Amino acid sequence: MLSKVIAQANIDHFAKWLDRAERMVIVTHVSPDGDAIGSSLGLWHFLNSQDKTANIIVPNAFPDFLKWMPGNKDILQYDRYKEFANQLIAEAEDMDAARGHISNVMLDRLYLDRGRIDAMAEAVRNSSARKILIDHHLHPEDFCSIVISHPEISSTSELIFRLICRMGYFSDITKEAAECIYTGMMTDTGGFTYNSNNREIYFIISELLSKGIDKDAIYRKVFNTYSESRLRLMGHVLTQMKVYPEYHAALISLTGKEQKQFNYIRGDSEGFVNIPLSIKNVIFSCFLREDTEKPMIKVSLRSVGKFPCNQLAAEFFGGGGHLNASGGEYYGTMEEALKVFEQALEKYKPLLNAKG
Repeated sequence: MLSKVIAQANIDHFAKWLDRAERMVIVTHVSPDGDAIGSSLGLWHFLNSQDKTANIIVPNAFPDFLKWMPGNKDILQYDRYKEFANQLIAEAEDMDAARGHISNVMLDRLYLDRGRIDAMAEAVRNSSARKILIDHHLHPEDFCSIVISHPEISSTSELIFRLICRMGYFSDITKEAAECIYTGMMTDTGGFTYNSNNREIYFIISELLSKGIDKDAIYRKVFNTYSESRLRLMGHVLTQMKVYPEYHAALISLTGKEQKQFNYIRGDSEGFVNIPLSIKNVIFSCFLREDTEKPMIKVSLRSVGKFPCNQLAAEFFGGGGHLNASGGEYYGTMEEALKVFEQALEKYKPLLNAKG
């Protein structure tokens, strides 16, 4: 049995909305990852089973290793089909959203004022549709009619499963929906290697297995289908890795020039940040990647044990996330970002060297 994490008032509110709604738009954060795509498609399959019309709109492309997922070809990419996507979002105004006929469902890390949905932010903000936020990150923005936000939960995909079950629709979860939900849970916990000590996660996995999913095949499709260029890129990044023994930390980086050299495509660096944690006595890992579209550095942080990488991310890189998995951004050069990281190491040295 699952504990009742989501407040009953939110369950009732969502169920009432679901009963009245006819058409929905599901949106995710920019550069959608496995959890963003998994939770969106999981919900999309469920809504289809209820004879609802739903569209998924993502701000930009998602990694190729997720493009096997059932329904992925129906995902609309905003930066490629902006006019049509804006039409879908704006229709909420034209069709009297006040009656609940059309709604926007926001999934996983949505912050309108922080650029998390990029160019889509204005269209979503201006839509008069009822807005629903389902997320598992800290400090969600208050712009939705229904907010289901639980940072203690492993993934947004897990929240989607809990929501569907609490409304009494477990039997309507199809194999396709189960595959998507499992993929989101798996990718957002590094294959259940962090943020995954809650035993209820494994109860949910057993329930998803009852739908006929092949979790081993899903793992292979996500983690064992990389290109030769990606493996050579990994080797290059690791040869450039910098280890800080006095801080029990390590840093890897990737410049725009290096991305061109190794024919980088979106998703090629997925999981790189976790690799240094396999070094004995390293408890904190940082990955700095130069963005090829904006003048900034993408910052990914991972830790083990009790070291709060989300706290460091918020203080030094304007980001956040979970205790052991977080990220942020730095507007400047790679050299400047490196200096900021080393300043952060010095400030957090007592915690990095704390026993236990």
